[in-house]
Amino acid sequence: MLARGMVSRKTNTLAVVISDINNPYFTDLLSQIGEIAHRSGYTLLLINTMTAGNNSKNSVQIEIDAFQSIEERKVDGVLILGGEIDKEEINKNYIEALNILNEHIPVVIIGQKVNGCNATFVERNQSQSVSIITRHLLALGHKNLAFIGGQPGIRVTSQRVNEFKKVLNIYSPSKNQQVILTDFYTQSGYDAITELLNSRKPLPEAIVAINDQVAFGAIRCLQDHQIEVPTDIALGSCDEFPGSEFMIPRITTVNQHNEKLGKIALFYLFNLIENKDFETIETNDLPELIIRESCGAHLLNK
Repeated sequence: MLARGMVSRKTNTLAVVISDINNPYFTDLLSQIGEIAHRSGYTLLLINTMTAGNNSKNSVQIEIDAFQSIEERKVDGVLILGGEIDKEEINKNYIEALNILNEHIPVVIIGQKVNGCNATFVERNQSQSVSIITRHLLALGHKNLAFIGGQPGIRVTSQRVNEFKKVLNIYSPSKNQQVILTDFYTQSGYDAITELLNSRKPLPEAIVAINDQVAFGAIRCLQDHQIEVPTDIALGSCDEFPGSEFMIPRITTVNQHNEKLGKIALFYLFNLIENKDFETIETNDLPELIIRESCGAHLLNK
């Protein structure tokens, strides 16, 4: 393959840098990207840096080393999913290394645009999903809401928390707004509810979880304390993951149609590889409310 690439300057290989293969958001995206890439005659080189949730300086170096490894492998294009690029304060050496990589190989990043980074970004609206689920819970009559999950220092966390507070300040001003930041996983939801219960504050009427994984952990912890969802407390999620429709109760959530993000990212990348001009595709209209059992809407009809 490398020998053919030396002649044609093309290896029909795409590198995908992912910060945590265990995160369902990334897994879902990767599945879609892999399917489209295969149909288009490309092979994926997966680099799982496992730097999600790792705030040490070493995590930056791990990703910089990954960029250098990608250059050596002579791939045709690079997709980046998560990692250092998602942080509020991004290491300057990381940006410099990413720009050097982008000078030699087209790079597309699924994430929020970063000043000073020359790669191409596919952005999704991180606030709209929070507004949708929060307003839905408020419309069901709940006034005292709490937000759980999300890692501090990550832009998606701050953006969603800010939108949560903004919506509550408009529709249900209260001094009892509770925000508990943990992380993006099932254990994070369990830990957030544990912290909520240990705070000895009144239990909120409804909970907004940053994603379905966190929602699942929250439901498990509530059940362990004999608190039922949605009978005792309503719950909704900002981000649907595969399988949430099979949870007990089924999670009311927001479908962000991540498969479209993968298609757009590859559309950009293929055009960059071929040195073709292309128009930016807007993704602001993607979020879609999926009403299921956990919010308790079905109980209002009884």
